[in-house]
Amino acid sequence: MEVKVDVLRKATLRGYTRLMLAYLFCLVLISVYQYIALYLKGVTDSIFGMSFFLAVIHHIGFSALIALLLVIPYRLLEHLKPRLGIKSIFGVVVLLLVVEALLVGYYTRTYIPMGADLLSYSLQDVYTAILKTSRYGVLPVITLGLIIVAFYSFFKFTGSFYHYISKMFPFTIVLMSLFLTTLFTERKPINDNKIQHLVYHLITTSLDKTTYIATTKFPLLQPNKPEDVLGAYFNLQEEAPNLVFIIVEGLGQDFVGNEAEFGGFTPFIDELTQKSLYFDHFLSNTGRSFGVVPSLLGSLPFGKSGFLDVQEMPNKLTLFGVLKNNGYHTSFYTGANSSFDHLDQFLRSERVDVIIDKSKYERIYKLQPADAAGASWGYPDKELFKKALSVHKSGRMPRLDVFTTLTTHAPYLTPNQEYYDTKVARILENSKRYDPHTQKIISKNKAVFSCLLYGDDALRNFMTAYQSKPSYDNTIFIITGDHRLVPIPQHNTLTRYHVPLLFFSPMLKGPKKISAVSSHVDVVPSILAMLAAKYAIDLPLETAWLGSGLDMHSTFRINKNIPLLRNKNELNDYVAQDKFYTNGDLFRIKKNMELEELVADNGRYEKLLQEFKGLNNYVTAENKIVPADLVLHKVLPENFTKEETVWINSQFNGRDFDNAYETAKQLAFDGDYDKALLLLKFIASKVPSHIDAKILKGRIHAWRKDFKTASVVLEECLKTNPNYDDIYLAMLDVYFWSNENEKVLLLFEKIQDNKIKNIEVTKKVKRSYQILQDKGKESNTLIVNAAIEAFTASEI
Repeated sequence: MEVKVDVLRKATLRGYTRLMLAYLFCLVLISVYQYIALYLKGVTDSIFGMSFFLAVIHHIGFSALIALLLVIPYRLLEHLKPRLGIKSIFGVVVLLLVVEALLVGYYTRTYIPMGADLLSYSLQDVYTAILKTSRYGVLPVITLGLIIVAFYSFFKFTGSFYHYISKMFPFTIVLMSLFLTTLFTERKPINDNKIQHLVYHLITTSLDKTTYIATTKFPLLQPNKPEDVLGAYFNLQEEAPNLVFIIVEGLGQDFVGNEAEFGGFTPFIDELTQKSLYFDHFLSNTGRSFGVVPSLLGSLPFGKSGFLDVQEMPNKLTLFGVLKNNGYHTSFYTGANSSFDHLDQFLRSERVDVIIDKSKYERIYKLQPADAAGASWGYPDKELFKKALSVHKSGRMPRLDVFTTLTTHAPYLTPNQEYYDTKVARILENSKRYDPHTQKIISKNKAVFSCLLYGDDALRNFMTAYQSKPSYDNTIFIITGDHRLVPIPQHNTLTRYHVPLLFFSPMLKGPKKISAVSSHVDVVPSILAMLAAKYAIDLPLETAWLGSGLDMHSTFRINKNIPLLRNKNELNDYVAQDKFYTNGDLFRIKKNMELEELVADNGRYEKLLQEFKGLNNYVTAENKIVPADLVLHKVLPENFTKEETVWINSQFNGRDFDNAYETAKQLAFDGDYDKALLLLKFIASKVPSHIDAKILKGRIHAWRKDFKTASVVLEECLKTNPNYDDIYLAMLDVYFWSNENEKVLLLFEKIQDNKIKNIEVTKKVKRSYQILQDKGKESNTLIVNAAIEAFTASEI
C-alpha cells in the first residue's frame, strides 16, 4: 500500500509522529474490540472500566517504546532515499497491528495470552491455535482488514491538522516518560499489550538458565516402600481388579457437585460424587491437555515444555509398564489423533497393547462436526465409548483401560447441537442456583455448556453399558479432568488446575468426600501400593515418582509441595503447603482454592520453585529419572549414522512430518528408494502412528519386488487402521503384482467388514477376481463369489 503525504514533500520526524499516533489509535481500537468481545461473552462486567483505562496506558507506553526503537532506522532509511523510511515504517507498524490483533483474538478465545509456549509449537500449530479454531470463519480476516483501513485513515486524517502536530515532536519525550511509568503499574493479561507480553515471556524464558548441581546421580530415585492408603476403602476380590481411567477434557471442579459455581451441567458425574471416593480439592499438575497422561499415569516430571516434548524420551516407569509386567492387558482410547504432542511415542514406549485413535474408527462412527476451517478434531465422546465397547473383550487377564475425551475442547461443537442448546436454556430458565453474573456467563457460552451436557450423557451411557460386562463387578473407575475449561472465567490462577477426582467401583465399601489436597502425580503411587498390598504384584525395588501418594484426610488441608506447569515453557506456579507462589506473587490457599494475597518475603518460595526447575530440567534432559536397568519395557531408539543424520537434517525442518512424508514420496517416485526408506525410518522413529509413511514403505518394497516384506508391512498397517482405503489399495496392488490374487478373497472379507466404499478399491478387487475366474481359481464358496460379483458390479 503506497503512502502519499500531500502536506509533506519530504518525510520528517513530525510525519513520523503522525505514524506513531495512528499506531496508538489502532492499538486502542483493538483493545475496544477485546473488551467488547469479553463483555459479550459475559467474562467482564463492563467495557470501559478501570481495566480498559490501564490497557490504554500500557498501549501508550508500548507505542512510545516502539517509537523510540524505530526512529533511528526511520532516519537512516530517509537519508538513503526520501520517503523510504516512512513507507518502511508504515509497513512495520501495520505488521505489528496485525500481530496484536491475532494475539488479542487468541486471548478472547482462550483467556490466556500467548507466551513462551509459542516456542514449543510449529507454524502450523500457531496457525491452528490463533486462526483455525475460530468459530467465526473469515471474521478474523475482515477484522484485520478493518484495522489496516483504520490505521491508514487516521494517518491521513492527521494531515488535516498537521500544523498542530508539527509542534508535537517533543511528545515522544512525554511518551517515553509514560512508558517508564507503565513499568510500575500493575500488569494483568487482560490489560497488557499482547506483543509486549509475548516478547517479555520469550526473553525471560530464553534467559532462564536454571542450574542444578546434582548431589546424586538419580535425585528422584528412592526405595519403593509404598503405603496402602486406598485398600481399606474397597472389598477387593481374589483376582486383581480392572482399572478404567476416564480423563474428561476441561472438567474443572467449578462444574461438578452441588456447590459448584457452574454446576448443573454434569448431572451424572454429580450422582457419582455421592457414590465414590470423591476428592473435591484435587489439582491437575498442568494447565493444558499435553501433561495429563505423563502426570496421571506416570507421576513424571515435566521436562522443559511437557514430558511428551522431551527430545529423547528418558528412561521411566509408568502404570502402563508396571501393570503390563504383572499380566495386565493395557489399552488407550481417544477420538483424536494420538500423534498430537507425541503421545503415540509415549504409549508405544510402554508397549501399550491396544491404541485406538482417530485413524482406527470405521465408517459407522460419525466425526465431531467440522469447525469453520472445515476440519474435525476427531470423534466425539459417545462415539469414543461405543468404539471402545465394540472391541472390549472380557478375558482372564486384568485390564488397564485409559480414555481421553475431546468434545469439551475448542471449538466446542456438539453432535445434535440444537438439542443440547435447548437443554442449557431450560436449565437456566428453571434453576434458581445461579446469580445474574453467572447466568450471563452461561448464556454467553451456551456451546461450552452444551458440550458438558453431551459429555456427561456419553459417560452415563458408557457406564450403563459397562455394567453388562462380566468384569464390571471387579472394576475400579478413576474419573478426573485434565484441567479446567478455558473459555469460562476463572476466579484465580490456581482455579485453572482445580479438577475433581473420583474412584467409583461396585467394590467400594461406601462413599467418602476427601477434601485434603493431592494432585495427579499422587495417583500412581497409591494405586500400585494398594495392588501390592493385596496381590503381591512385582514392583520395582526403586521408583522415581514425582508424587508421594494421595492424602485421604476428609477435611481441607495441604501437606504437599506441588509443582504446576501452566503452559508449555511456563513453569511459574508452585504450591508449597498452604502457600501458592505464582509469577513472583504469594498467596495463602484457602478452602475451595480461594486465594488470600500475602505481603511477605517471597525468597523462600522462589527458591523452592527454582530448585524444582533445576531438578526437573536435569532429570529429563540428562536421562536421570531412573537407571536403564529398572526400565521394564525397553524401546531401542533408531540409530542413524552421522552422514544419515546430516542428510535427514537437510531434508527435514524438524517440525512438519507431513512435509517430510511428501519429500519421501517424491524421492520414491524419482526411484531413489534408499533415501526414501531412510526418511520414512526417521518419520517412524518420531511419529510411530504416521500411517501414510508406513503404507509408502510397503509400496516401496513392492516396487522393489520384495513382495514378502511389502505384505508384512501392509498387513501390520491393516491391523491398526482397518478402515483406511489406501491400505487396501496398496495391498491389492501387491497381490496383483506378485500374482497372488487368491489372497484378495480373504482381503475382501475385511473390505466388507469395514464397509470400504471406494471406486478404486472396487476396480482392483474386480481386476484380481477376473484373473481368478479366467484361471478357474475363484472361491469354492458360491456365497463369496456372489458377494464379490455384487460388490464389483455396484455403483459407488
